[in-house]
Amino acid sequence: MSDPTDQATSLLFLTGTRADFGKLEPLAKAARDAGFDVSFFITGMHMLERYGRTKIEVHRMPGVTKHEFLNQRPGDPQDIVLAKTVTGFSDYVTETRPDLVVVHGDRIEALAGALVAATNYIPCAHIEGGEVSGTIDEIYRHCNTKLASHHFVSSEDAKRRAMAMGEPEGAIHVIGSPELDFHAGPSGVTLDDVKDRYDIAFDDFGLVTFHPVTSEQTTMGTQAQALFDALDDSGKNFVVIAPNNDPGSEDIFAVLDKLPSERFRQFPSMRFNHFSELMKNAACMIGNSSAGVREAPFLGLPSLDIGTRQTNRAQSASVFRCAADDRATIEAFLTKEWNHRHTPHTGFGEGRAAERFVDTLKNDDFWGQGLQKAFHDLA
Repeated sequence: MSDPTDQATSLLFLTGTRADFGKLEPLAKAARDAGFDVSFFITGMHMLERYGRTKIEVHRMPGVTKHEFLNQRPGDPQDIVLAKTVTGFSDYVTETRPDLVVVHGDRIEALAGALVAATNYIPCAHIEGGEVSGTIDEIYRHCNTKLASHHFVSSEDAKRRAMAMGEPEGAIHVIGSPELDFHAGPSGVTLDDVKDRYDIAFDDFGLVTFHPVTSEQTTMGTQAQALFDALDDSGKNFVVIAPNNDPGSEDIFAVLDKLPSERFRQFPSMRFNHFSELMKNAACMIGNSSAGVREAPFLGLPSLDIGTRQTNRAQSASVFRCAADDRATIEAFLTKEWNHRHTPHTGFGEGRAAERFVDTLKNDDFWGQGLQKAFHDLA
């Protein structure tokens, strides 16, 4: 077993959204506490006022180095964001030369980080590769798998898919979904604390997050209108977290701006521990966030997955699916599943991902793996 103070001590985490930070934070804290030198490259939505300027959340983590980079202006297309991020991240790693770059999932910033690491021959760990969805995000995710040298996946199914893409079994480590580590324990706040901080007046509420689907951006306004019309007509209360900044988000915001504020409490973002406490006390979750198909089932919270964004992502008895304009299914879900708790689903781990992550980093074999990749055919 290696001593992190002897070699390969520098871990650089790239974070571009509130969502990926929620998954990277437990891993970074565990690595920091184990003696690794941890730093964060902060970019993407974190830097934008409209989305809550969530870089503040990253800066709250003590004992790690932070570097900020503004990689976009409102309206920048994805390819331009990619190009800007590649340039900024390349400059930073040239100066710091980390021993390991850590990226997560399927966002454009993660793709930039994995590409820079590969072309500069820096080991790269990809978190939650080998998963499927229904949008261009899946393409980004699989690209990251091929670019990365090490893989920390959430399930045996994800491991199998990474191997199907030619990745060697020895480079793939099943640790579970990191965000479940946080949900598995107490949030550190009470529901009353959350309600006071965010001025939420109602006790009985559902959670809603509806993101744009990049391949369907021309219809996102219509989809959002159909979904929120059905929720509005239900007469129930909802806490709404704003969509991400993918193309099509402006059309969703236009719908959100017209919702009655007395029943739809809206936020650009929320502290992760406060959001966790809300999930533990919500009546249901609705939308197309990965939280609805990953975190909600872990908590036994019924969720309604809307549209194609999370297609084939996960299977659980507590997850229901329909199109945004399927009012009958939405109404039936709100009637039958509101405040109905399900058996917790542990198909993506039990909340021990950070422990497994650090155990892997402490193994000499991890650092001895070469960077010259070869395609490994399945038997």
